[in-house]
Amino acid sequence: MKPLLYERRILILALSAGLGSTVVAMILLWVGNYSSKTQWTLTVLMVLAWLSFAFSAQNRVIFPMRTLSNLLAALREGDFSIRARGANRDDVLGEVLREVNALGETLRQQRLGALEATALLRKVMEEIDVAVFAFDGSGKLRLVNRAGERLLNVSVDKLLGRTAHELGLSDCLRGETPRIAQIAFPGKSGRWEIHRGGFREGGLPHQLLVITDLSRALREEERQAWQRLIRVLGHELNNSLAPIKSVAENLGSMLGRKERAPDWQEDMRSGLNIIAARTDGLARFMSAYARLAKLPPPVLQPVDVGIWIRRVAGLERRLPVQLEPGPEIEIQADPDQLEQLLINLLRNAVDAALETSGGVHLGWERENGFLEVWVQDDGPGIPNSANLFVPFFTTKPGGSGIGLVLSRQIAEAHGGSLNLENRAATRGVEARLRLPLAV
Repeated sequence: MKPLLYERRILILALSAGLGSTVVAMILLWVGNYSSKTQWTLTVLMVLAWLSFAFSAQNRVIFPMRTLSNLLAALREGDFSIRARGANRDDVLGEVLREVNALGETLRQQRLGALEATALLRKVMEEIDVAVFAFDGSGKLRLVNRAGERLLNVSVDKLLGRTAHELGLSDCLRGETPRIAQIAFPGKSGRWEIHRGGFREGGLPHQLLVITDLSRALREEERQAWQRLIRVLGHELNNSLAPIKSVAENLGSMLGRKERAPDWQEDMRSGLNIIAARTDGLARFMSAYARLAKLPPPVLQPVDVGIWIRRVAGLERRLPVQLEPGPEIEIQADPDQLEQLLINLLRNAVDAALETSGGVHLGWERENGFLEVWVQDDGPGIPNSANLFVPFFTTKPGGSGIGLVLSRQIAEAHGGSLNLENRAATRGVEARLRLPLAV
């Protein structure tokens, strides 16, 4: 048997509530000394009153339920403008209606916030110069922005619903992420950074593909690198060619005279020596540049830190290096490159300390999974730290200007870093080399 409807159950309960009193009243009416007409009239009136009250009670219960049903249906359909009337604080039904009204207001505010956030997200996606694609679990495209349309050179209505294989993006959904790849797309070719991630929509997994054009940024970096290189090369060549030209013109003028000075041969020899010296300077400059440009990748092997640092400290003979021993540590590194790095740092520190008759301190420590080697000097300090790691910039007479640059390249090739700064508590400079303990 099917269960009775809620309305029927309410009606039966209302009828049952008045059934007893109605039956008793009718028994008393019919056993009393009343006329037949009175008995039938009162019987009909009692039955009508009983049924009226029963149906009225049913309606009183059912009508608010239907009102609540309509309100909830409107909320489900997204219509948050409808509100229930008679939501008083004095009764239970009023409290229910008030809570439903409050729920509608909350949902309205949340929907408004969601619509504004979605509009902002769509605006950002349309304006950013990054191609964004979203694929569903079956590999079909569900979302693409304008940059993605330009990349594939196809309008959005022809892109949606097509698979990654059909769009030529299947390789982008595989492999390492993030990664940089040289790819030719229908809309543009060049170097791209590919990011891939996952998200869920409607409980179903989706894939998000973000493709960033690196060509413009790389070209700008390349242009700036060429500008820096040309500026440095031009400065060095001008410094060498200007005196060579001047001396050559003087020598040519001297040879063109009919009457020469008694010491013309000495002047000639001195001028030629100047030309040779500047030529040697150019040769050293080009050798230093080649050395900086051809630094090989490190060949990693076990290196005992204490032995490495003590050996380099023993190579410096101009000034006793005060060694402050640290923990016994072994790292994976290229011993030849690390030795060259530390020699450069120690040589710079000793050069600075000799200017002020100061000392040099060398030590190492373990810090948060890294080896930190520090070199401190009591020299005059760094006047301009902005040019420390500019290639070929030097303040030393006869310096090449590549020692610190080469040292930083070695540190970064090992996954570490190199920093130089003036000491805070006293004069001098501290160079701090930071290398990972595990590679």
